[in-house]
Amino acid sequence: MLTIYPIHAFKDNYIWTIHNQQYAVVVDPGTATPVIEYLELEKLQLCAILITHHHSDHTGGNQELLESFDVPAFGPRNEFIPSITHPVREGDQINLHEISLNFTVLDTPGHTQGHIAYYASNPMNILFCGDTLFSCGCGRIFEGSPQQMYQSLQKLSRLPDDTLIYCTHEYTLSNIRFARTVDPENSKLAELEIAARKLRNNIIPTLPTTLMLEKAVNPFLRCDQQEIIDHVKNKTKQSLTDPASIFTALREWKNSY
Repeated sequence: MLTIYPIHAFKDNYIWTIHNQQYAVVVDPGTATPVIEYLELEKLQLCAILITHHHSDHTGGNQELLESFDVPAFGPRNEFIPSITHPVREGDQINLHEISLNFTVLDTPGHTQGHIAYYASNPMNILFCGDTLFSCGCGRIFEGSPQQMYQSLQKLSRLPDDTLIYCTHEYTLSNIRFARTVDPENSKLAELEIAARKLRNNIIPTLPTTLMLEKAVNPFLRCDQQEIIDHVKNKTKQSLTDPASIFTALREWKNSY
C-alpha cells in the first residue's frame, strides 16, 4: 500500500512524498531539510525525485538531496534545471520499481514553457501537476501562452474522472473566492467552500482534489459552459465565443482579482 503525504514548505507549498514502508519518492522539493527530516522520522530511503518545472520553490532542494542520496532526478527536458539527471517529456514512462508505480509524463506548458506533469493509473489514478491545475484554479502564465495553458488543461481534463489531483500549492480558498465571483449560482462550489474552510481551520490540506469535482467547480475547466461564458462576457464587455478566448479573458480577470 502506498502513502502520499504532503510535506509543508515555505508559505503554501506541498512537497508530495509517495512511499511504501521502505522507499519514498518526492515531488518538487523546493527545500531539502523537511524532506530529510520526514525520511528520517519514517525510516524511509529516497529512491527518486520528480520535478514539474524550474521555479526555485519546486527545485531548491534538489542538489542537497542528491548529495545525500544517490537517486535519479526526473524533470522536464525542455527546461534548464542543472540538478536533473533524467530529462523527460510527453509520453516517456518512469518505472519506479521500489514503490511499484509507473508514471507517464505529460507535457503541460503554460505556467512555464517546459512544464510537465506525472500521471499514474495503477493501482489508482493519480496526477502530480505542479502549478498547472489547482483546486478551483490554474497557474499563472509566466512563460507560455494562454492557448498553451488552455490546451494543457484540456489535456488533463481528459483523464479519468476519479483521478486524484496533487498540485503543489494550498490555494483552494483564495481560488474559491474568485470562482464564486465568476460562477455565483454554483451550489457545488458553495459546498466546497464550506468543506475547504473547515479543513483549513483545522490545518488540514484541501488536497488532493478529484477531476470530477474540478469539472463541476473550476471555472478554468468550464470555459465552454454558458454560465461562465456569460459572466466573462459581462465582465470584459467583449463578444467572446470560443472557449480558448473565454479562458484567456478569465485568466486575465484572475490576474487582477
